[in-house]
Amino acid sequence: MMAQYHALKAQASDCLLFYRMGDFFELFHEDATIAAQCLDIALTARGDGIPMCGVPIHAADAYLARLIRAGHRVAVAEQVETPEQAKKRGGSKALVERRIIRLVTAGTLTEEALLDSRAANWLVALAEQGQQIGLAAADISTGRFELASVARAALDAELARLGPSEIVVAEGATLAGVEQPRGDFAAAAGERRLKARFGVASLDGFGQFDAAALAAAGGLLAYLERTAQGAATFLQPPLPRTAEDHMAIDAATRDSLELTRTQTGERKGSLLDAVDRTVTGAGARLLAADLAAPLNAADRIEARLALVGWLAAEGGAREGLRGALRALPDIGRALGRLVAGRGSPRDLGQLRDGLGAARLVHDRLAALADPPPLLATLLPALRGHGALVEELRRALVPTPPIEAAQGGFIADGFDPALDDLRALSQDGRRAIAALEARYREQTGIAALKIRHNGVLGYHVEVAARHADALMAADSGFTHRQTLAGVVRFNAPDLHEAALKVAQAGAHALVAEQAHLEALTQAALDRRDAICATADALARLDVAAGLAERAVEGGWCRPTLLPFPCFEIEGGRHPVVEAAVARAGERFVANDCLLTEESRLWLVTGPNMGGKSTFLRQNALIAVLAQAGSFVPAATARLGLVDRLFSRVGASDNLARGRSTFMVEMIETAAILAQATPRSFVILDEVGRGTSTYDGLAIAWAVVEAVHETNRCRCLFATHYHELTRLAGRLDALSLHHVRATEWKGDLVLLHEVAQGAADRSYGLAVARLAGLPRPVLARAKEVLARLEKGRDRTGGLAAGLDELPLFAALAERETAARPDPLRAALAEIDADALSPRDALDALYRLKTLAAEG
Repeated sequence: MMAQYHALKAQASDCLLFYRMGDFFELFHEDATIAAQCLDIALTARGDGIPMCGVPIHAADAYLARLIRAGHRVAVAEQVETPEQAKKRGGSKALVERRIIRLVTAGTLTEEALLDSRAANWLVALAEQGQQIGLAAADISTGRFELASVARAALDAELARLGPSEIVVAEGATLAGVEQPRGDFAAAAGERRLKARFGVASLDGFGQFDAAALAAAGGLLAYLERTAQGAATFLQPPLPRTAEDHMAIDAATRDSLELTRTQTGERKGSLLDAVDRTVTGAGARLLAADLAAPLNAADRIEARLALVGWLAAEGGAREGLRGALRALPDIGRALGRLVAGRGSPRDLGQLRDGLGAARLVHDRLAALADPPPLLATLLPALRGHGALVEELRRALVPTPPIEAAQGGFIADGFDPALDDLRALSQDGRRAIAALEARYREQTGIAALKIRHNGVLGYHVEVAARHADALMAADSGFTHRQTLAGVVRFNAPDLHEAALKVAQAGAHALVAEQAHLEALTQAALDRRDAICATADALARLDVAAGLAERAVEGGWCRPTLLPFPCFEIEGGRHPVVEAAVARAGERFVANDCLLTEESRLWLVTGPNMGGKSTFLRQNALIAVLAQAGSFVPAATARLGLVDRLFSRVGASDNLARGRSTFMVEMIETAAILAQATPRSFVILDEVGRGTSTYDGLAIAWAVVEAVHETNRCRCLFATHYHELTRLAGRLDALSLHHVRATEWKGDLVLLHEVAQGAADRSYGLAVARLAGLPRPVLARAKEVLARLEKGRDRTGGLAAGLDELPLFAALAERETAARPDPLRAALAEIDADALSPRDALDALYRLKTLAAEG
């Protein structure tokens, strides 16, 4: 047995091996040590000292889930024959054959118990082709399959959008992931695998894919074949994805704006959490995808907005639709399990119920007047499954079981032959019950019982004190087993009746299994149509949920304009507004007007005054609008945003050798390199991570660059009041501030954005709110007074900045402004204070500098 175990382990050396032994999966050696610690189960040892632990088969999914979440991969070695079959093959000492039937990894899960119903589960394969990276992404629980080719610099943004559970790469790749054979990641092999997978002679019908994308597809398909160990996996035809289709959002911006997860990794507190009113798992997954990749095409956005608007106006239709959707099972994932060969009778029941309800949704919506174009497009996908639904209704019991092994899922009346077998089995059970009554009367033992277990089958059981009567040679009973307190016997007529029950039951199970296979194949024959239905139901759920959120929050439909602008009246932050409402307070709405004449706002004001909230809420409004949602504002008019950037807050990344300020500068550099006139940028406190003079210089130059070079819509929050001087020199820069005042020594934050610059930063007032000790505050006040006095006398930090050229003229000045060491040394000499010796030394020093120059 251990030789067999080691042979199987060698086939999956990078996995923990679940080795089937009876009713348990056992682990040995180092695998056992790792699993026992991760699962908090007992670590024992065989007689030869080999460490071992095990988990029961019936609870294996729960333990698998914990191991996968901990980052492990698991190979499942199953018994592929029964002990009886092994004995027939090789005698009484023959070892039951085992085989690895599956590799369980984070990206290849399909089981309901192992997946989050409201989150997609992406497996991503990456292929390097110079500066291009091929990306293949699949969620085999629903069959979604995307192919793309992205620039190396844009890879982090794509991975942040997907949030993959697992990444696979070629051996020796510079990218991080599970390494697989390099030969799998070849474009030619990828093209062959795709054609074979989908049974086509050409991929042109799916779209255009370059060599990098095909190489990634080859790596992904090879990995799926390896992990499935010959079983099928669910993939729909690949969808080509291009960067131009969606708003570009880099990883830092996603993290900053907390679109689908907070910076601590939680869903609660994110934009998705604040917006999500979907009632199905599929709808929740689609909404998360929409927010992660807002559209960049006005016609597609308008189609979504029209459907949301129609459902917002049709309150009765919306409520009826949401009620119908709420009762629907997740037919997309049920189909995925059936395709993968891990389906159950319950999955077929979910298809029956879900597809049947889809037709009712169709009939309800089709009867309504003036449907928007997107609804008219979705409706046909909700019908057309009548024959399959009727077959499943006739064949299955109302509530099919998860496990098929015990039968009982085919309805009475569907198969007369199966009904006869069940009747025969039932008659046999009645005969056994009659035997029990006869045995009691025959022996005079009132407590005699006929029982059944998996080892002995049917048998007679009596208390030990009555056993002697049945032990007699002429009793007609044969001793089988003695236990503490009871003794078990067999009898010829009981054996005969039990044999009839067992044979009828076995034949019934075989018949049910045959029906299960036929019904599953009937569903798989319609997989593409079922996928279309699942997608249409998810889109309806998203639209109805967004309509519900819009009505609930008083959100407006955004107006899309064909030129760069951003005009928001009464805008709110959806997450902060919800938190404020829970506290019984009112969120202060603010306007934002970015036009060609005023596309760069410089926002000043105190900490805690609401600058960061104001910046973020406008970025989130852009995301919501282009995702096809109404937005939290009184009115909203905006031109499409091609790229969204947020540099609001940063933290150390010490593992990569980056301080907070270095992270800030890297993110700012990315913005200045990539932002276009159609982009939307929010920047908060650029330059605050270094010295005052360095920080002000950087912030000054960044403001000029955004205005002169990038020319994008930008909200720039700062504490450097000196930057307000730029308003007189930069035509499209507009000054604004968050209002605050002091009342009887206390700081009052009004959270209102007003025109003009703030008069001061109120830093000491904020420090007092934070609880800084009184002596420290007093000393700070004294120091501030001295600094302000010096500023009045010298012109402050910005003295002389008025004479600086603008950013565009800086390059010309850099060449001319080289340092002159000779002039500097000459300027340092105080001729009236020199002694003769000092004067001679100074002269020699000047001669040396002149010679070097």
